[in-house]
Amino acid sequence: MNQTRLILCGGFLGAGKTTLIWDVAQRLMAQGKRVGLVTNDQAPELVDSRLLQQANLQVAEVAGSCFCCNFNGFVDAIHSLRREVEADVILAEPVGSCADLTATIVRPLKKYHNTEVIVSPLTVLGDPTRLKSILYGGDGGLHEDAAYIYRKQLEESEVILITKTDLLSEEELEKLVKDTQACFHHTKVMAASTMNGSGIREWFQYVANRQGEGTKILDIDYDKYAHGEAVLGWLNGTVALTGKNAYWDTLLKDIMTGICKAVKKEKLRVGHIKVIAENGKQYAVGNITGDVSTLQLRGTAGTSDHAKLIINARVETSPEHLDEIVRSVLLDAIGDQYTDEVLAWRYLQPGRPNPTHRMV
Repeated sequence: MNQTRLILCGGFLGAGKTTLIWDVAQRLMAQGKRVGLVTNDQAPELVDSRLLQQANLQVAEVAGSCFCCNFNGFVDAIHSLRREVEADVILAEPVGSCADLTATIVRPLKKYHNTEVIVSPLTVLGDPTRLKSILYGGDGGLHEDAAYIYRKQLEESEVILITKTDLLSEEELEKLVKDTQACFHHTKVMAASTMNGSGIREWFQYVANRQGEGTKILDIDYDKYAHGEAVLGWLNGTVALTGKNAYWDTLLKDIMTGICKAVKKEKLRVGHIKVIAENGKQYAVGNITGDVSTLQLRGTAGTSDHAKLIINARVETSPEHLDEIVRSVLLDAIGDQYTDEVLAWRYLQPGRPNPTHRMV
């Protein structure tokens, strides 16, 4: 089998990684390419994986730790996609709080697996709101150590892809690109929007025709890095719901609005909150990446008697408190209109990163 092109799309929680790889995969398959996707998280039951699978995409999930701390699991996922779909291209999405990818992923892949994969330049996505804050000395609405991770992600990138550009005017985008390039002289700065499709083809052509150099090795404080991850509580839960001829979009909106109100009331900083409501092949997705103004709802789960809900929440609080908040909101939204069965539920605080390899 020929070598597979591997494209790593990093970036902090809520930057738009899943939406980007979904869009690119659809474009490539329309051209007759065989595509595989790899998702990653500290725990199983991922909204991202289900969202991609709903589009009939071939997805391998590495759950339980980041790619760098489970390098062998990541390689196994690559082998699986090469074997099962003979993938021409694999798009991989590391955990949003992960950094130091060049030393822990790119270089080991280039050394040990260069006959199997061609590694493209490392792309780090940046949503305009957080990127502007970080760029101009702010914290991006994050704890200072989580903001440290964000800055390190940008620092090691070979390509910075500014996302959600449909939210900016031409003048705002031009200034943001210019200022980002001024801060990161040796990085290619590009911009794209999955809403209107602008910039995606140009970005893909750039990364798909180059190899990553693997030269940007971070000087990174692993104590600060570990604390930046640990300040966030992580929760992944899956719930089966039953209701008589229920309109699931209303329930999804109630849950997302309830979470927004709860975190606002306690002034908690949000890394990312995603919820997907599934009714067979119909689904609706809710996203929050900050305050209530960032709430987005898309798709429709329609009407039926049964649905499944997957919740992924990363919020700056203890995992136990995050569990209390999400359960309380969920119970209020369900009320006496629905019955529920918890299929999976896990809340945690990420442990200290312990990479399988670190090549400097």
